[in-house]
Amino acid sequence: MKILDWYILKRYLGTFFLMLLLFIPIGITVNLAEKIGKILDNEVPFIEVALYYVDFTIYFANLLFPLFLFLSVIWFTSKLANNTEIIAFLSSGVSFWRFLRPYLIGASIVCILALILGMFLAPKASKGFNEFKYEYLKKNVETQETRDVYRQINDNEFIYASHFQPLGKSARNFTLEHFEGNRLKFKISASSLRFNEEDTTYSLTNVNKRIIGVDGDSIFHQNKLDTILPFEFDELTPETYIAETLNYTELNKFIEQERRRGSGNINRYLVVAYKRWSIPVSAFILTIIAVAVSSMKRRGGMGVNLAVGITLAFIFIFFDKVFGTMAEQSTFSPLIAVWFPNISFGLLAIFLLYRAKR
Repeated sequence: MKILDWYILKRYLGTFFLMLLLFIPIGITVNLAEKIGKILDNEVPFIEVALYYVDFTIYFANLLFPLFLFLSVIWFTSKLANNTEIIAFLSSGVSFWRFLRPYLIGASIVCILALILGMFLAPKASKGFNEFKYEYLKKNVETQETRDVYRQINDNEFIYASHFQPLGKSARNFTLEHFEGNRLKFKISASSLRFNEEDTTYSLTNVNKRIIGVDGDSIFHQNKLDTILPFEFDELTPETYIAETLNYTELNKFIEQERRRGSGNINRYLVVAYKRWSIPVSAFILTIIAVAVSSMKRRGGMGVNLAVGITLAFIFIFFDKVFGTMAEQSTFSPLIAVWFPNISFGLLAIFLLYRAKR
């Protein structure tokens, strides 16, 4: 690498990590000021709070790193432009594409770090972050599905419960249907179900079993039945944030399992999975936009470039949040929702880069 590459690359990475170091303490301070009342009221041990803010740091660094990267590139590139360093580079015979190379090398390094963070480190941090939040800060908020739970538990059997109680490991108005092909063979219904942890059996009350026969149906009734059922109680209604806590391999297996069970939250899980790839890719797109916007010296100086950059950054975040929410709450394609901001800003990057090159 030549002197130009090292010079820009050091500024690229140095400014990015410096911005992270500056904004993370601010984020922790703001969050602590907001949560300190509940932390004190619940007498949370200091070590739990300390671990929470370690997880908080990793969680939000992964979430907001495109914004920090974008602003840091605009900041130091605007300084280069104001000091006429970019003009000196280009006047010496360096093409704009050659000038862009160290930026792309820096974006590649950040992309690899973001992939490692998003695939493995951020899920662990998300688990600690969410467990602390719902244990101490949002005690009465439900994190699992509790009404009208319908699941396919294997290739032949389906279950339903009108009311599901994860903490009490019980359910009301429970039914189990067994199919062979497209034909219902038998159905078990019970007014209540309870899981017995000591022997991993289930207790059903007011049980009716209906066997579908060729010549007629047979119905059997029992007041109480202790039996083994082919599903794990804790896996029926996973926490709403479960996808964020799984590494990429675990997440793919989980999505396939939930798809077989007929979960209504598949889109939410797919959004999380697709973002594991889309967020690192945004490092390249936002880097190119930032260079194109800030590489020209303007009358307003750095202020104009930062204003334009902040506006574009918030539009990017707006697209990301709006389309992500649409996919989670409707039948809108999660793949399109997650990649739309990158695709639209990628086209913008090509346009701005063409203008800057001229």
